[in-house]
Amino acid sequence: MRTKQEEIQVSNSSGGVHNVLAGGTVVSGTIVTESDFRLDGCIEGDISCKGKIVIGLKGNIKGNIISDNAEILGSVEGTIRVKEKLFFKSSANIKGDVYIQTLEIEPGAHFNGSCTMSGKNPLDTVDRTPKINLSVPK
Repeated sequence: MRTKQEEIQVSNSSGGVHNVLAGGTVVSGTIVTESDFRLDGCIEGDISCKGKIVIGLKGNIKGNIISDNAEILGSVEGTIRVKEKLFFKSSANIKGDVYIQTLEIEPGAHFNGSCTMSGKNPLDTVDRTPKINLSVPK
């Protein structure tokens, strides 16, 4: 039997530290994180995550995802690039192309797009440098 501390370490691939964007929260812009990230709200923009990203059941993103690992229960409209494993749960609704090493899709998941699996790391050609766009209201 595992202790609570061991369970926390197993559930978080980046050593127990993760970020959460709670349900009811809406963000417009780019999110860059060095640790795991869970999205239960809505994002209009891109996410770059060097750990595992989980898009929760009510999570919604209109933008691109770059991550080491990803598990999607909610909705994504955009390109997904995952270094290791991408997992679409039965409630997932994906509209966009995926570039991955390993893909697992549960029955019931909706995926409309193309899938590219190769021996190459799909993140090798992606610039992970954060970009900030500032605009001044007129």
